[in-house]
Amino acid sequence: MLQEIERKFLVNNSTFKDESFKKIYIKQGFLNSDKNRTVRIRITDNKGFITIKGISNLNGTTRFEWEKEIDIKEASQLFFLCEDGIIEKNRFYVKTTNHIFEVDVFLGDNLGLIIAEIELKNEDDFFEKPNWLGKEVTGDVKYYNSVLSKNPYKNWK
Repeated sequence: MLQEIERKFLVNNSTFKDESFKKIYIKQGFLNSDKNRTVRIRITDNKGFITIKGISNLNGTTRFEWEKEIDIKEASQLFFLCEDGIIEKNRFYVKTTNHIFEVDVFLGDNLGLIIAEIELKNEDDFFEKPNWLGKEVTGDVKYYNSVLSKNPYKNWK
């Protein structure tokens, strides 16, 4: 089984940008955002992807994930079939000693939200916590992109 093991954190400040070695733009929509399985269409700067994710384990760190690159024109066409609520964000990649953090700076209806994710080899994998890393939100479903597409950050206040 294909598994994704990751932890999510809020971000305290923008110093991660100075440590970043790469930045990409991401647009994504959901063909299905059921809590038991999501089907996502994503376009990065120049590639298209379809991703299927299963339900998370009890602590929210591990779930099934399958992803395949698809033609960017096909990905663009599939956006017409997506549910309401498109996610747009800039992703910054930041390397620490043994890991890479992906820091998402959300745009549009989720402007102001910044989330850092780190993929791990196992749930107990040790990693350095940079000073810009804030509160852990792993397993908090309101921070899942599929939920943010329906209940964006702008509505939280």
